[in-house]
Amino acid sequence: MNWIEALYHTYNNCVSEVGAIKEGRDELLLPLSHTTQNANIEVTLDHHANFVSAKVIPKKQQKTLVPCTEQSGGRAGSKPTSHPLCDKLQYLAGDFIEYGGSVTSGFLDNPTEPHQEYLSLLDQWQKSNPHPKVKILHEYILKKSLVHDLISHKIIPTALSPAGQESFLRDWKNNEGEPPEIFASLPATSTPQDSFIRWRVEIPGDPIPSLCEDPSVWESWSEHYKTIQEVSGLCYVTGKKEPLAIQHPAKLRHAADKAKLISSNDGSGFTFRGRFTDPSGLEAASVSFDVTQKAHNALRWLISKQGTRLGEQAIVAWAINNQEIPNPLDSSLQLAVDSAEEEDIDKLLEQEQRDRIAAIQAVNTGQSVALALKQKLRGYRNALGDTTKILVISLDSATPGRMALTYFRELTASDFMDRIEKWHDTTAWLLYHNKGRRFYGAPSPYEIAQAAFGSRLDDKLKSATYRRLLPCIIEARSIPDDLVASCIQRASARIGLDDWEWEKALGIACALYRKQQIQKNNQQNYTMSLDTERTTRSYLYGRLLAVADVLEQAALSKDENRPTNAARMMQRFSSRPYDTWPTLYQRLEPYVRRLKANKPGLLHRYQTELDAIKDLFLPADFTKDSKLDGEYLLGYHCQRSALYTKKPNEIDSVESDLELNNNED
Repeated sequence: MNWIEALYHTYNNCVSEVGAIKEGRDELLLPLSHTTQNANIEVTLDHHANFVSAKVIPKKQQKTLVPCTEQSGGRAGSKPTSHPLCDKLQYLAGDFIEYGGSVTSGFLDNPTEPHQEYLSLLDQWQKSNPHPKVKILHEYILKKSLVHDLISHKIIPTALSPAGQESFLRDWKNNEGEPPEIFASLPATSTPQDSFIRWRVEIPGDPIPSLCEDPSVWESWSEHYKTIQEVSGLCYVTGKKEPLAIQHPAKLRHAADKAKLISSNDGSGFTFRGRFTDPSGLEAASVSFDVTQKAHNALRWLISKQGTRLGEQAIVAWAINNQEIPNPLDSSLQLAVDSAEEEDIDKLLEQEQRDRIAAIQAVNTGQSVALALKQKLRGYRNALGDTTKILVISLDSATPGRMALTYFRELTASDFMDRIEKWHDTTAWLLYHNKGRRFYGAPSPYEIAQAAFGSRLDDKLKSATYRRLLPCIIEARSIPDDLVASCIQRASARIGLDDWEWEKALGIACALYRKQQIQKNNQQNYTMSLDTERTTRSYLYGRLLAVADVLEQAALSKDENRPTNAARMMQRFSSRPYDTWPTLYQRLEPYVRRLKANKPGLLHRYQTELDAIKDLFLPADFTKDSKLDGEYLLGYHCQRSALYTKKPNEIDSVESDLELNNNED
């Protein structure tokens, strides 16, 4: 199944979702031959086609569903075509020029052309598929009094022209008073003459006066527009002879998006030279109007409802039958929590913290997030079944007018869920969230991008990271080595990061290195608890660094809030461990003396740990001064966690409790 066919079937499966715009929500599955615009003024008519009232629309309520043609749906340039129902004043108002209105530059030779075009569309609609409320609107438009009525009701402000005639007010220069309400409704570069109008027609007994919210108006226009399609042929998606689309919709990622996935209407230049003679693109492939409308409307709806946008990139995954699925770009914590409410996350992490402290000596501790995630994924799996089609699409555009599919995969629900679970299982580590709280799970691609390149990375770098990680999640491909290396390098540069930022970078670097090693050797696995049997050089050196770090931290008083020597020398240590260790060990002497005087039991534990680690080294490994690989971070992280853990009958319990509480905070 190709992408456009999948989206076409998705629309057909979600017809019940076609509906009116909900205030404060962007997602909307559009009817055929419709688009959205931001309306500035709402005009109300009675059933006798008389002007009743008008109001300025607040920005939060401006999004409006409007009928459109193929041409007006993607209109641009100096001579934009008219929408058939709601539009700007230059199209709707017969008295627009009378009040000094300026038409778009392409209409300068004939300023009445926009209004005549609009009237023609209304007239054809009413002859082909009449609707009573549209008929009333048509009668009102023929009166050519819209601007006059808006001025009379104090909606449109006016000023006197040099000739002494009343005309549109271009801007507000009166600094002493409040500007007219219409200015707050318009974009910064627009003036009152650019106002977009939507309509209400009040008919006794009609429950839906708004023409833009009335399904019967939607259906009337859609049925009419099907009758005026000029070109028919074989649709490559359905395999049937149907009216073909000449132009295809835009506005896929957001309301101002002009880029198109299918575009072939350039009749000049070199685009088609030597390939096609017809700029419509039908010589290459033909898609029916019905299919392209449904496919693009479904994609636009899915992106706004559940997609992820980064600059010009948009990524969305969905089930073809519109069932809920897990977002492949979420972290384990995001997936485990039903909503994004901070209090829900806090509750789960509080339980996670309690689990970790209560099960200190267990191999796998603090599994609240992991268990919640498993339950959530099990629920998805049961609801979806095994054969439901899951699709993943990534869109991006290099220019304002052209868009491309940068990624497309179709999977069964069982394969999709298997790969989501595998990603969250093999990329899991003890990760930092906030407020000193941690959880076991996999990071999101956004968090990985931050760990690799810093929190100030731009959308292009984030987009590139998402593009590279998406196949790793969806297809279980190997994680890019350079991305893992970048995370390890930033985690090693501890002194340049804030504590919380470094903690997060450390956990993510460990997670990615573990994932990388699992993929390179299916039988090799790193547990998230300390492995005292592992004798690899990097792991052991990481353990040594952790003991040095914790020893010095334990000796510092509460007033000494500064980085330890291990923290300052971490990057150098990772590059030249044998050369750096004697210097680091020598700098521990003052802190060893402090602990000997104040906490001898704690010092004994640390010294015993150091001796045990050194005994595990092979002589050749210890004296080698080559760079450590990312495994040293795993050894460091696991050893540090183990040292912060209370071990009964080994040291004084009060000292241990203080160590645990201070460092967990």
